[in-house]
Amino acid sequence: MLVLVVDSSTPAVTAALVEVSAAGVTSRAHRCTVDARAHGELLAPQIEAVLADVGARPGDLAAIVAGLGPGPFTGLRVGLVTAATMGQVLGIPTYGVCSLDGIGHPAAVGEPVLAASDARRRELYWAVYDGAGQRIIGPEVSTPAVAAARARELGATVAVGDGAHRYAEVLEMPVRVEPRYPDATVLALLAGERIRAGAPGERLTPLYLRRPDAVAATARKPVLP
Repeated sequence: MLVLVVDSSTPAVTAALVEVSAAGVTSRAHRCTVDARAHGELLAPQIEAVLADVGARPGDLAAIVAGLGPGPFTGLRVGLVTAATMGQVLGIPTYGVCSLDGIGHPAAVGEPVLAASDARRRELYWAVYDGAGQRIIGPEVSTPAVAAARARELGATVAVGDGAHRYAEVLEMPVRVEPRYPDATVLALLAGERIRAGAPGERLTPLYLRRPDAVAATARKPVLP
């Protein structure tokens, strides 16, 4: 089954095609551009590009997997709205996966790890994974110092992700070079059982973890001097 994977929870705007079968998940095409201010401009062309790479059309897709975040409001909703809209138009199921799982799951090889992405405001979105790649806490949002303290309590000795690189000095633990952003193949792998079983599509509920900066006006503003 040909499956589209999208993630826009971090500055890395990702679109990928994978083949999901009883044997596992195989990457077919991949595009990733790091630009925190161009999610809306980049994602659709990247989806077109990965389809063209394998000579496929949207109608060839069997399902769509989307990273649910956590992530900043504006960027994250680009991927989720795109995935939900395509799923409705094509009549195919959509499945959501926590985006941090795409960072922490492949990095947790025999030891607990802290996976972190930049939440801005000098904070991190983070989660901790055990040595088998299972999430044991999170996702949460907090200062890097709080995230590091909680991670150490759970036995984490290494950090991974773009947020970990940004705040390495505060975390005071080794930071692995990769993965820095959610891995599309891993996101598909984590949704693989649902895809193979033909499970009903899911509502793609974003993991914002905090309210957006923009708020509705509570009173009318005067327009006359």
